[in-house]
Amino acid sequence: MDVKSTAKTMRIAPRKVRLVLDLVRGKDVETAAAILQHTPNYGAELTAKVLKSAVANAVNNHQLDESQLYIKECYANEGVTIKRFRPRAKGSAAPIMKRTSHITVVVAER
Repeated sequence: MDVKSTAKTMRIAPRKVRLVLDLVRGKDVETAAAILQHTPNYGAELTAKVLKSAVANAVNNHQLDESQLYIKECYANEGVTIKRFRPRAKGSAAPIMKRTSHITVVVAER
């Protein structure tokens, strides 16, 4: 049985989160939590929260054994882009794209 958790519209670019997700994909939950705890990225904090939520969903809603869980899938899709502008020379403006991510973690029992 697959159990998933999603965090939507997180204020980090998907490209940065995918670097962290590649570290934990396919690992068991305890190992992945340890890796995320010792990774000094903001994306690791967000991914750890989503992983913790997915494990809680599996244990509380589906009565799965926490020691048997592993990360089956994890991915970051692009969310909405917040558009801002920075003033430039001669009255012009340059766009600033503040990207967001939808982070999804799917856990399953071995």
